[in-house]
Amino acid sequence: MKSAIPLSIDRPMVLPKAFYLLYYGAAASLLPFLPIYYQSIGLSGKEIGVLVAIPPLLMLVGAPLWGGLADATHQHKRLLMLAVSLALISVVALSLTSRFVIFIPVVAAYALFIAPVMPLIDNTVMEMLGERRSKYGKQRFWGAVGWGIAALLVGWWVERSGLHWTFIIYIVVMSAGLLVIWFLPVRQTSIGSKFWQGLRSLLLNWQWAIFLLLVFIGGTILSMISSFLFLYLNDMSASKTVMGLSLTVATISEMPVLFFSEHILKRWSARGLLTFALLISAFRSLAYSFISTSALVVLVQLLHGPSFSAMWIAGVSYANKIAPQGMGATAQGLFSGVQLGLAGTFGGLIGGLLYENLGAVMMFRWVGMIGLAAVLLFLLLGRTAGGFARSLDVRL
Repeated sequence: MKSAIPLSIDRPMVLPKAFYLLYYGAAASLLPFLPIYYQSIGLSGKEIGVLVAIPPLLMLVGAPLWGGLADATHQHKRLLMLAVSLALISVVALSLTSRFVIFIPVVAAYALFIAPVMPLIDNTVMEMLGERRSKYGKQRFWGAVGWGIAALLVGWWVERSGLHWTFIIYIVVMSAGLLVIWFLPVRQTSIGSKFWQGLRSLLLNWQWAIFLLLVFIGGTILSMISSFLFLYLNDMSASKTVMGLSLTVATISEMPVLFFSEHILKRWSARGLLTFALLISAFRSLAYSFISTSALVVLVQLLHGPSFSAMWIAGVSYANKIAPQGMGATAQGLFSGVQLGLAGTFGGLIGGLLYENLGAVMMFRWVGMIGLAAVLLFLLLGRTAGGFARSLDVRL
Protein backbone atom coordinates (compact mmCIF):
# COMPACT_ATOMS: atom_id res chain seq x y z
CA MET A 1 0.00 0.00 0.00
CA LYS A 2 1.43 3.35 -1.06
CA SER A 3 1.77 6.19 1.40
CA ALA A 4 -1.04 8.72 1.20
CA ILE A 5 1.33 11.56 2.04
CA PRO A 6 3.94 12.16 -0.69
CA LEU A 7 7.31 13.49 0.40
CA SER A 8 8.33 16.67 -1.41
CA ILE A 9 11.72 17.49 0.07
CA ASP A 10 13.84 19.46 -2.38
CA ARG A 11 17.02 17.56 -1.54
CA PRO A 12 19.50 19.60 -3.68
CA MET A 13 18.43 22.78 -1.83
CA VAL A 14 18.89 21.37 1.68
CA LEU A 15 22.53 22.49 1.73
CA PRO A 16 21.82 26.15 0.86
CA LYS A 17 19.09 26.23 3.51
CA ALA A 18 21.54 24.80 6.04
CA PHE A 19 24.18 27.39 5.18
CA TYR A 20 21.76 30.33 5.50
CA LEU A 21 20.66 28.94 8.88
CA LEU A 22 24.25 28.61 10.11
CA TYR A 23 25.60 31.84 8.61
CA TYR A 24 22.92 34.09 10.08
CA GLY A 25 22.90 32.13 13.32
CA ALA A 26 26.63 32.80 13.63
CA ALA A 27 26.17 36.48 12.76
CA ALA A 28 23.46 36.92 15.41
CA SER A 29 25.76 35.24 17.93
CA LEU A 30 28.49 37.86 17.50
CA LEU A 31 27.63 41.09 15.72
CA PRO A 32 25.02 42.54 18.13
CA PHE A 33 27.37 41.89 21.05
CA LEU A 34 30.55 43.42 19.60
CA PRO A 35 29.87 47.02 20.75
CA ILE A 36 29.15 45.69 24.24
CA TYR A 37 32.40 43.69 24.14
CA TYR A 38 34.35 46.76 23.03
CA GLN A 39 32.86 48.72 25.92
CA SER A 40 33.61 45.93 28.41
CA ILE A 41 37.35 46.05 27.67
CA GLY A 42 37.49 49.82 28.15
CA LEU A 43 37.20 51.33 24.65
CA SER A 44 35.70 54.81 24.46
CA GLY A 45 32.52 55.70 22.63
CA LYS A 46 34.54 57.38 19.88
CA GLU A 47 36.74 54.30 19.44
CA ILE A 48 33.68 52.03 19.31
CA GLY A 49 32.17 54.32 16.66
CA VAL A 50 35.26 53.95 14.49
CA LEU A 51 35.21 50.17 14.75
CA VAL A 52 31.49 50.01 13.96
CA ALA A 53 31.99 52.23 10.88
CA ILE A 54 34.74 50.08 9.33
CA PRO A 55 32.67 47.05 8.11
CA PRO A 56 30.17 48.91 5.87
CA LEU A 57 32.98 50.96 4.34
CA LEU A 58 34.93 47.85 3.39
CA MET A 59 31.76 46.03 2.29
CA LEU A 60 31.50 48.59 -0.51
CA VAL A 61 34.93 47.53 -1.80
CA GLY A 62 35.18 43.93 -0.72
CA ALA A 63 31.92 42.48 -2.04
CA PRO A 64 32.30 43.63 -5.69
CA LEU A 65 36.06 42.94 -5.68
CA TRP A 66 35.75 39.33 -4.54
CA GLY A 67 32.73 38.76 -6.77
CA GLY A 68 34.60 40.07 -9.81
CA LEU A 69 37.64 37.93 -8.94
CA ALA A 70 35.42 34.83 -8.70
CA ASP A 71 33.82 35.52 -12.09
CA ALA A 72 37.17 36.31 -13.73
CA THR A 73 38.95 33.19 -12.41
CA HIS A 74 36.00 30.76 -12.32
CA GLN A 75 37.10 29.81 -8.78
CA HIS A 76 33.85 30.61 -6.97
CA LYS A 77 33.94 27.69 -4.52
CA ARG A 78 37.62 27.99 -3.63
CA LEU A 79 37.35 31.73 -3.05
CA LEU A 80 34.19 31.23 -1.00
CA MET A 81 35.90 28.69 1.24
CA LEU A 82 38.98 30.91 1.49
CA ALA A 83 36.87 33.93 2.49
CA VAL A 84 35.01 32.02 5.22
CA SER A 85 38.25 30.46 6.53
CA LEU A 86 39.97 33.86 6.75
CA ALA A 87 36.90 35.37 8.40
CA LEU A 88 37.07 32.64 11.06
CA ILE A 89 40.76 33.35 11.66
CA SER A 90 39.94 37.06 11.97
CA VAL A 91 37.31 36.35 14.65
CA VAL A 92 39.81 34.25 16.59
CA ALA A 93 42.25 37.20 16.42
CA LEU A 94 39.44 39.55 17.44
CA SER A 95 38.77 37.51 20.58
CA LEU A 96 42.44 37.77 21.58
CA THR A 97 42.78 41.52 20.97
CA SER A 98 42.47 44.18 23.66
CA ARG A 99 44.12 47.31 22.19
CA PHE A 100 42.30 49.74 19.90
CA VAL A 101 45.20 50.12 17.46
CA ILE A 102 45.18 46.34 16.95
CA PHE A 103 41.41 46.17 16.66
CA ILE A 104 41.40 48.42 13.58
CA PRO A 105 43.30 46.09 11.19
CA VAL A 106 41.64 42.98 12.64
CA VAL A 107 38.12 44.39 12.20
CA ALA A 108 39.09 45.58 8.71
CA ALA A 109 40.35 42.09 7.84
CA TYR A 110 37.14 40.46 9.07
CA ALA A 111 35.02 42.92 7.08
CA LEU A 112 36.97 42.28 3.86
CA PHE A 113 36.81 38.50 4.25
CA ILE A 114 33.14 38.26 5.21
CA ALA A 115 32.01 40.78 2.56
CA PRO A 116 31.84 38.35 -0.39
CA VAL A 117 30.23 35.42 1.41
CA MET A 118 26.57 36.34 0.89
CA PRO A 119 26.99 37.58 -2.72
CA LEU A 120 28.81 34.36 -3.66
CA ILE A 121 26.28 32.17 -1.85
CA ASP A 122 23.32 34.07 -3.34
CA ASN A 123 24.82 33.69 -6.81
CA THR A 124 25.37 29.97 -6.22
CA VAL A 125 21.81 29.49 -4.99
CA MET A 126 20.35 31.29 -8.01
CA GLU A 127 22.47 29.10 -10.30
CA MET A 128 21.28 25.98 -8.49
CA LEU A 129 17.65 27.04 -8.75
CA GLY A 130 17.91 27.76 -12.48
CA GLU A 131 14.42 28.28 -13.87
CA ARG A 132 13.07 28.05 -10.32
CA ARG A 133 14.98 31.13 -9.15
CA SER A 134 11.75 32.74 -7.90
CA LYS A 135 12.04 30.23 -5.01
CA TYR A 136 15.14 32.03 -3.70
CA GLY A 137 13.16 33.54 -0.83
CA LYS A 138 12.28 30.10 0.56
CA GLN A 139 16.00 29.34 0.81
CA ARG A 140 16.86 32.69 2.40
CA PHE A 141 13.95 32.18 4.82
CA TRP A 142 16.18 29.88 6.84
CA GLY A 143 18.57 32.74 7.46
CA ALA A 144 15.84 34.57 9.36
CA VAL A 145 15.17 31.36 11.31
CA GLY A 146 18.85 31.09 12.21
CA TRP A 147 19.08 34.72 13.30
CA GLY A 148 15.90 34.47 15.38
CA ILE A 149 16.95 31.31 17.20
CA ALA A 150 20.48 32.56 17.90
CA ALA A 151 19.32 36.01 19.02
CA LEU A 152 17.19 34.41 21.72
CA LEU A 153 19.46 31.58 22.87
CA VAL A 154 22.87 33.26 22.66
CA GLY A 155 21.70 36.37 24.51
CA TRP A 156 20.35 34.18 27.32
CA TRP A 157 23.58 32.15 27.48
CA VAL A 158 25.95 35.13 27.31
CA GLU A 159 24.08 36.91 30.09
CA ARG A 160 24.81 33.92 32.35
CA SER A 161 28.22 32.80 31.12
CA GLY A 162 30.07 35.86 29.78
CA LEU A 163 30.74 37.73 26.54
CA HIS A 164 33.62 35.47 25.50
CA TRP A 165 31.02 32.87 24.52
CA THR A 166 29.92 35.04 21.58
CA PHE A 167 33.25 34.33 19.88
CA ILE A 168 33.19 30.62 20.73
CA ILE A 169 29.66 30.13 19.40
CA TYR A 170 30.43 32.10 16.24
CA ILE A 171 33.53 30.01 15.51
CA VAL A 172 31.72 26.71 16.08
CA VAL A 173 28.63 27.60 14.04
CA MET A 174 30.54 29.23 11.16
CA SER A 175 32.91 26.25 11.03
CA ALA A 176 29.83 24.08 10.49
CA GLY A 177 28.88 26.49 7.69
CA LEU A 178 32.33 26.01 6.12
CA LEU A 179 31.72 22.26 6.14
CA VAL A 180 28.42 22.79 4.32
CA ILE A 181 30.23 24.80 1.62
CA TRP A 182 32.57 21.84 1.06
CA PHE A 183 29.59 19.78 -0.10
CA LEU A 184 27.81 22.63 -1.89
CA PRO A 185 27.69 22.04 -5.68
CA VAL A 186 28.98 25.39 -6.88
CA ARG A 187 28.59 25.54 -10.67
CA GLN A 188 31.00 27.66 -12.71
CA THR A 189 29.39 29.68 -15.49
CA SER A 190 31.50 30.60 -18.50
CA ILE A 191 31.64 34.28 -19.33
CA GLY A 192 30.09 35.03 -22.70
CA SER A 193 32.79 37.59 -23.50
CA LYS A 194 35.99 38.80 -21.89
CA PHE A 195 35.59 39.66 -18.20
CA TRP A 196 36.38 43.34 -18.61
CA GLN A 197 33.89 43.63 -21.47
CA GLY A 198 31.23 42.02 -19.30
CA LEU A 199 32.07 44.33 -16.40
CA ARG A 200 31.89 47.39 -18.66
CA SER A 201 28.53 46.24 -20.00
CA LEU A 202 27.19 45.84 -16.48
CA LEU A 203 28.51 49.15 -15.14
CA LEU A 204 27.24 51.13 -18.15
CA ASN A 205 23.75 49.59 -18.02
CA TRP A 206 21.53 52.57 -17.10
CA GLN A 207 18.67 50.29 -16.00
CA TRP A 208 21.01 48.67 -13.47
CA ALA A 209 22.29 52.10 -12.40
CA ILE A 210 18.75 53.38 -11.72
CA PHE A 211 17.89 50.22 -9.81
CA LEU A 212 21.01 50.63 -7.65
CA LEU A 213 20.08 54.27 -7.03
CA LEU A 214 16.74 53.16 -5.58
CA VAL A 215 18.53 50.49 -3.55
CA PHE A 216 20.89 53.18 -2.24
CA ILE A 217 18.00 55.42 -1.13
CA GLY A 218 16.17 52.55 0.53
CA GLY A 219 19.37 51.21 2.09
CA THR A 220 20.18 54.65 3.52
CA ILE A 221 16.79 54.83 5.24
CA LEU A 222 17.20 51.34 6.67
CA SER A 223 20.74 52.16 7.81
CA MET A 224 19.52 55.18 9.77
CA ILE A 225 16.77 53.11 11.37
CA SER A 226 19.11 50.29 12.43
CA SER A 227 21.80 52.72 13.64
CA PHE A 228 19.63 55.04 15.72
CA LEU A 229 16.51 53.13 16.74
CA PHE A 230 18.01 51.97 20.04
CA LEU A 231 19.11 55.52 20.83
CA TYR A 232 15.55 56.65 20.13
CA LEU A 233 14.20 53.94 22.43
CA ASN A 234 16.73 54.95 25.05
CA ASP A 235 15.46 58.54 24.82
CA MET A 236 12.02 57.09 25.65
CA SER A 237 13.55 55.32 28.68
CA ALA A 238 12.69 51.93 27.16
CA SER A 239 14.07 48.85 28.91
CA LYS A 240 16.66 46.53 27.41
CA THR A 241 13.94 43.88 27.28
CA VAL A 242 11.87 46.10 24.99
CA MET A 243 14.93 46.72 22.80
CA GLY A 244 15.52 42.99 22.49
CA LEU A 245 11.83 42.42 21.77
CA SER A 246 12.00 44.96 18.95
CA LEU A 247 14.72 42.87 17.25
CA THR A 248 12.75 39.66 17.73
CA VAL A 249 9.63 41.22 16.19
CA ALA A 250 11.69 42.52 13.25
CA THR A 251 13.13 39.06 12.63
CA ILE A 252 9.71 37.41 12.75
CA SER A 253 8.37 39.97 10.26
CA GLU A 254 10.95 38.80 7.69
CA MET A 255 9.69 35.23 7.58
CA PRO A 256 6.38 35.61 5.69
CA VAL A 257 7.97 37.99 3.16
CA LEU A 258 10.76 35.53 2.43
CA PHE A 259 8.51 32.48 2.40
CA PHE A 260 5.95 33.97 0.00
CA SER A 261 8.44 35.96 -2.09
CA GLU A 262 7.98 33.60 -5.06
CA HIS A 263 4.32 34.59 -5.37
CA ILE A 264 5.09 38.27 -4.72
CA LEU A 265 7.76 38.38 -7.43
CA LYS A 266 5.53 36.69 -9.98
CA ARG A 267 2.82 39.24 -9.29
CA TRP A 268 4.86 42.43 -8.89
CA SER A 269 8.29 41.80 -10.49
CA ALA A 270 11.61 42.82 -8.93
CA ARG A 271 11.00 46.48 -9.86
CA GLY A 272 7.58 46.49 -8.25
CA LEU A 273 8.88 44.79 -5.13
CA LEU A 274 11.72 47.30 -4.79
CA THR A 275 9.29 50.21 -5.17
CA PHE A 276 7.06 48.66 -2.50
CA ALA A 277 10.03 48.13 -0.16
CA LEU A 278 11.15 51.74 -0.58
CA LEU A 279 7.62 52.97 0.11
CA ILE A 280 7.33 50.87 3.28
CA SER A 281 10.79 52.01 4.43
CA ALA A 282 9.73 55.65 4.09
CA PHE A 283 6.42 55.03 5.86
CA ARG A 284 8.24 53.14 8.63
CA SER A 285 10.63 56.05 9.21
CA LEU A 286 7.72 58.50 9.32
CA ALA A 287 5.82 56.27 11.74
CA TYR A 288 8.68 56.37 14.26
CA SER A 289 8.54 60.17 14.23
CA PHE A 290 4.87 60.32 15.17
CA ILE A 291 4.81 57.92 18.11
CA SER A 292 5.87 58.53 21.68
CA THR A 293 5.76 55.12 23.40
CA SER A 294 8.18 52.24 23.11
CA ALA A 295 5.34 49.73 22.72
CA LEU A 296 4.30 51.40 19.46
CA VAL A 297 7.91 51.34 18.26
CA VAL A 298 7.90 47.57 18.70
CA LEU A 299 4.66 47.42 16.71
CA VAL A 300 6.17 49.44 13.86
CA GLN A 301 9.04 46.93 13.76
CA LEU A 302 6.62 44.60 11.99
CA LEU A 303 7.40 46.69 8.89
CA HIS A 304 11.03 45.53 8.92
CA GLY A 305 10.26 42.46 6.81
CA PRO A 306 8.29 44.29 4.10
CA SER A 307 11.10 46.87 3.91
CA PHE A 308 14.46 45.09 4.34
CA SER A 309 13.60 41.55 3.20
CA ALA A 310 11.53 42.74 0.24
CA MET A 311 14.39 44.99 -0.88
CA TRP A 312 16.92 42.16 -0.54
CA ILE A 313 14.77 39.72 -2.52
CA ALA A 314 14.26 42.32 -5.25
CA GLY A 315 17.98 43.10 -5.43
CA VAL A 316 19.20 39.50 -5.57
CA SER A 317 16.57 38.64 -8.20
CA TYR A 318 17.29 41.66 -10.39
CA ALA A 319 21.06 41.25 -10.14
CA ASN A 320 20.75 37.64 -11.25
CA LYS A 321 18.53 38.57 -14.20
CA ILE A 322 20.41 41.58 -15.52
CA ALA A 323 23.99 40.29 -15.13
CA PRO A 324 25.81 39.36 -18.36
CA GLN A 325 26.60 35.66 -18.72
CA GLY A 326 29.12 34.58 -16.10
CA MET A 327 28.96 37.92 -14.22
CA GLY A 328 26.45 36.86 -11.57
CA ALA A 329 28.82 37.05 -8.60
CA THR A 330 29.99 40.51 -9.71
CA ALA A 331 26.40 41.79 -9.96
CA GLN A 332 25.51 40.33 -6.55
CA GLY A 333 28.62 41.94 -5.08
CA LEU A 334 27.68 45.35 -6.51
CA PHE A 335 24.15 45.09 -5.14
CA SER A 336 25.39 44.02 -1.70
CA GLY A 337 28.10 46.68 -1.73
CA VAL A 338 25.61 49.45 -2.50
CA GLN A 339 22.94 48.42 0.02
CA LEU A 340 25.12 47.32 2.94
CA GLY A 341 28.29 49.27 2.15
CA LEU A 342 27.64 52.60 0.48
CA ALA A 343 24.13 53.12 1.87
CA GLY A 344 25.17 51.76 5.27
CA THR A 345 28.05 54.21 5.56
CA PHE A 346 26.12 57.18 4.16
CA GLY A 347 23.13 56.47 6.39
CA GLY A 348 25.29 56.27 9.48
CA LEU A 349 27.14 59.51 8.74
CA ILE A 350 24.17 61.62 7.61
CA GLY A 351 21.96 60.09 10.28
CA GLY A 352 24.50 61.04 12.93
CA LEU A 353 24.53 64.66 11.77
CA LEU A 354 20.73 64.84 11.66
CA TYR A 355 20.38 63.14 15.03
CA GLU A 356 22.84 65.53 16.67
CA ASN A 357 21.34 68.69 15.17
CA LEU A 358 17.63 67.88 14.84
CA GLY A 359 16.99 64.98 17.20
CA ALA A 360 15.62 61.52 16.45
CA VAL A 361 12.05 62.62 15.72
CA MET A 362 12.94 65.10 12.99
CA MET A 363 15.66 62.82 11.62
CA PHE A 364 13.13 60.03 11.05
CA ARG A 365 10.56 62.49 9.67
CA TRP A 366 12.88 64.13 7.12
CA VAL A 367 14.29 60.81 5.96
CA GLY A 368 10.78 59.40 5.56
CA MET A 369 9.67 62.36 3.46
CA ILE A 370 12.75 62.06 1.23
CA GLY A 371 11.95 58.39 0.72
CA LEU A 372 8.35 59.18 -0.26
CA ALA A 373 9.60 61.84 -2.68
CA ALA A 374 11.94 59.30 -4.30
CA VAL A 375 9.08 56.83 -4.81
CA LEU A 376 6.86 59.56 -6.28
CA LEU A 377 9.63 60.72 -8.64
CA PHE A 378 10.27 57.17 -9.80
CA LEU A 379 6.60 56.56 -10.51
CA LEU A 380 6.21 59.89 -12.34
CA LEU A 381 9.23 59.18 -14.54
CA GLY A 382 7.68 55.83 -15.33
CA ARG A 383 4.62 57.59 -16.71
CA THR A 384 6.41 60.33 -18.62
CA ALA A 385 9.63 58.80 -19.94
CA GLY A 386 8.28 56.27 -22.38
CA GLY A 387 8.32 53.21 -20.19
CA PHE A 388 11.28 54.27 -18.08
CA ALA A 389 10.10 52.28 -15.06
CA ARG A 390 8.69 49.43 -17.14
CA SER A 391 12.14 48.90 -18.62
CA LEU A 392 13.28 47.83 -15.16
CA ASP A 393 10.56 45.20 -14.96
CA VAL A 394 11.96 41.73 -14.32
CA ARG A 395 9.46 38.95 -13.79
CA LEU A 396 10.83 35.63 -12.66
